[in-house]
Amino acid sequence: MIEIQNLSKIYNTKNGVVKGVDDVTLSIQKGEIYGIVGYSGAGKSSLLRCINLLERPSTGHLTVDGTDLTSLKGEPLRLARLKIGMIFQHFYLISQKTVFENIAFALKAAKVPSKEITKRVESLLDMVGLSDKRDVYPSQLSGGQKQRVAIARALANNPKVLLCDEATSALDPTTTKSILNLLKKINEELDITVVLITHEMNVVKEICHRMAIMQDGRVIEEGAVYKIFSNPKTALAKEFIASVVSFDIPESIVRSCTGPIVKVTFRGKVAGEGVISDTLQQFNLKGNFLHCSIEYIQEMPLGIFVMELKGEKKEIQKALDYIEHRDAQVEVLRDGI
Repeated sequence: MIEIQNLSKIYNTKNGVVKGVDDVTLSIQKGEIYGIVGYSGAGKSSLLRCINLLERPSTGHLTVDGTDLTSLKGEPLRLARLKIGMIFQHFYLISQKTVFENIAFALKAAKVPSKEITKRVESLLDMVGLSDKRDVYPSQLSGGQKQRVAIARALANNPKVLLCDEATSALDPTTTKSILNLLKKINEELDITVVLITHEMNVVKEICHRMAIMQDGRVIEEGAVYKIFSNPKTALAKEFIASVVSFDIPESIVRSCTGPIVKVTFRGKVAGEGVISDTLQQFNLKGNFLHCSIEYIQEMPLGIFVMELKGEKKEIQKALDYIEHRDAQVEVLRDGI
């Protein structure tokens, strides 16, 4: 669906040349929700704007649904962009127009016949749950309702791709969840490919299938969301995941422990099995649980346990080997003292 090949975007600023996007290559599949994560200045929004050529890449190629957008200009490019919807953090609704008129504006700009516009707008209002707000103005809406109008407007011309640039950053947690559920519904029911830019790992965890992590304009880690959450490779990925699943244990608790402290990560169905209790019984050990949680990512469990082990050293090593043979990842955080 979206093929990005060796794409770079260079900006000439008063302080010199800045690489907003640096030689990025990505493949985004049809019908998936793909998250691009990074801190401010990582290049993620620049990359997103290159996907629909709001900004033309300095080098590289970008293909959307089989069409190389970097080869298009003028009217062919305008027509290609109609198949790429986009929503932003700040909505950008026209305050002097009603909800109906805001959505209809996109259709009028695409020269859709007037008799088709009403039917299309009403269908979109029903999809985003705002049929009762048809004739009100943006100032009368909540933030979540404004974003729903923006989503309806982005869907007006039946796009194949929906780009979301920090679409939930200005919303409270409850409203964010409702907007994410709406995006998931749109993805599933309309088979629209969604590319979602965010700095919030909770957003990615909630609805994305695959993801890329960007830093200094480059993609430093990429893959299935579950895989990255369960086995992050880079320091930045670990930092982002820690913002969602915290393993911090008070230093006073750590100092009180005399045995080794280990972190055990269970992936898939084994996360719901009693591996820890089986291990403690089989090797005559005692376990002091310091942290434990089971996260659900794409409806698959990911179990994470941090505990102090007490018992003979040889038995502890046998126990850790046994746990690893049960398809778990074991990391010794601190040896026994």
